[in-house]
Amino acid sequence: MNANEELIQKFYTAFQNKDGQTMVSLYHPEVQFEDPAFGKLNGKEVGAMWLMLLEKSQNLTIRFSNIKANDTEGSANWEADYSFSKTGRLVQNKIHARFTFKDGKIIQHKDHFSMWKWLGMAMGPIGYALGWWPALANKVKKEAVTGLQLYMKRKRM
Repeated sequence: MNANEELIQKFYTAFQNKDGQTMVSLYHPEVQFEDPAFGKLNGKEVGAMWLMLLEKSQNLTIRFSNIKANDTEGSANWEADYSFSKTGRLVQNKIHARFTFKDGKIIQHKDHFSMWKWLGMAMGPIGYALGWWPALANKVKKEAVTGLQLYMKRKRM
């Protein structure tokens, strides 16, 4: 395993262990993150997102596989099983992550997953029926970002 593959492995192992501080330490200070639920986040927002999600999670299980990386880029597949806090519904999200590295840290992290499938699992029949509709995805994203901003304010980040 090369150094960047080890970096990805360490990140997801910390995630499995609910060790948010280690996850945050593996990011470059100028990190950029993007996924369908939060959109684009930068710098401290990225670490705060993981800390918030770990703090909220009660039954989170993480699995990861297929770690690949070279000197500049990498990828991994990971799955998260958890109960969505607003509905209590069980979610099993399958994610493909892409990374870019700088100075031995993760500088870009993009998670790709089906928002339609996620909305269906998280919200039930309404999510499946309306999950294709951009307005619903945008509403969820706005709520996620607002929740992150409130979390960062409360934690004085």
